[in-house]
Amino acid sequence: MKSTASSTASLRSCLYLGQVMHKRLKPFVHRFTYRVVSLLVDLDELATLDRRLPLFAHNRFSLFSFHDKDHGPRDGSPLRPWIDRQLADAGIDIAGGPVRILCFPRLWGYVFNPLSVWFCSHPEQGLRAILYEVSNTFGESHSYLIPVAPGTPAGAAIHQACDKGFYVSPFIEMQSHYRFRLREPDERLNLLIRQQVLEGEILLASLNGRRRALSGAALARAALAHPLMTLKVIAAIHWEALRLWRKGARIQPRPAVPERSVTQVQQITLEAAE
Repeated sequence: MKSTASSTASLRSCLYLGQVMHKRLKPFVHRFTYRVVSLLVDLDELATLDRRLPLFAHNRFSLFSFHDKDHGPRDGSPLRPWIDRQLADAGIDIAGGPVRILCFPRLWGYVFNPLSVWFCSHPEQGLRAILYEVSNTFGESHSYLIPVAPGTPAGAAIHQACDKGFYVSPFIEMQSHYRFRLREPDERLNLLIRQQVLEGEILLASLNGRRRALSGAALARAALAHPLMTLKVIAAIHWEALRLWRKGARIQPRPAVPERSVTQVQQITLEAAE
């Protein structure tokens, strides 16, 4: 009988152990960090992960789990047909290639994902699109689908941008712009987001981590290291918001959620020098 480690060695899904950083730049500097465990899950491997991995489940309770209703249309329907429709509507063909979601897993049945990143790849042409799925603490979500330029080398830094169209932080106005810098996750995870308003750059946010193969032992170690991660993420968001308010940050009015759940960004990847 094969061990769990050997039976999952060929999977594209994995864990990343790392750190989230937020740094407010205007009108004052405010910085905080916290450690997290992230899951990079291939949608086509979910049934295999559910079957082979102790401590992990798909659409049911376990120590760690991934639920379809936490992403995409959020109605519990399968995610692969949904993302395929979004890509088709945007004129992006991945020919049935892999789609991987970088997110926080459910831990003890609970999760809050401020940002989930979907990597959509063609089996021969590599990464073709990235979907940034954003959630706020009001129970709302919105996504930005941005194509990746054909021929982008594997492992190259990807630079993308879009206008803000969804209310996230209560202290940053809607008239702002995001710039993303990331690489397709491999042994390392590196994601940097810069947010800019009319007066200049206002926020830096990053997620960094090191890859760990998925196994029952890896999940057990992650749970011991981050037993209350979901609570920590939610508590950190509200605690830091209180600190910002006490420093004088002004609360911005919350507009209605965009009518379309996904904003299709036509801009092709910005290739920038290292």
